[in-house]
Amino acid sequence: MAEESVQRWKGTVSTKLEKTRAEQAWPLVKDFFNLHKRYPTLPTCYGVHGTNGEPGCIRYCAGSTIPSDDGSESVSWSKERLVAVDDADRSIKYEIVESNIGFKSYEATMKISDDGSNGNGCVIEWSFEVEPVQGWVFEDLQTKYREGLQLMGTKMEDEIATMLNGGC
Repeated sequence: MAEESVQRWKGTVSTKLEKTRAEQAWPLVKDFFNLHKRYPTLPTCYGVHGTNGEPGCIRYCAGSTIPSDDGSESVSWSKERLVAVDDADRSIKYEIVESNIGFKSYEATMKISDDGSNGNGCVIEWSFEVEPVQGWVFEDLQTKYREGLQLMGTKMEDEIATMLNGGC
């Protein structure tokens, strides 16, 4: 009897940062333990294992925008392991190792590239693969990621502008 293979959801979203070069945005994406500083709907993120930005490190993330599996918990959480960091390619790959949000076999890559125009901007691309999530429609999940990434891009530009203007 052959095993039935599960068709994985695969999605990619991106956002353009008009005033931020790729080399400026890269350290913020690589700052794996501090996603909450840039992802507005994620109030909690901190390291639970390893060194920030090094493959093998694990972060704990918690919020409420993606509901828990059974809806019984008001806080949704995940533990995510950084699998790979490529400084030359400006990309990170990570996976969810434990969660209460129903994501199984979740893997994602975030990549920063030059926008190809005037050299002053960059593009952040977030690709993910996950087994279908009960109670979700793929398009809704992809929209949630797109909107979150756009907000993240705005926060990153604001943070970099503040640093460049001598702010803390």
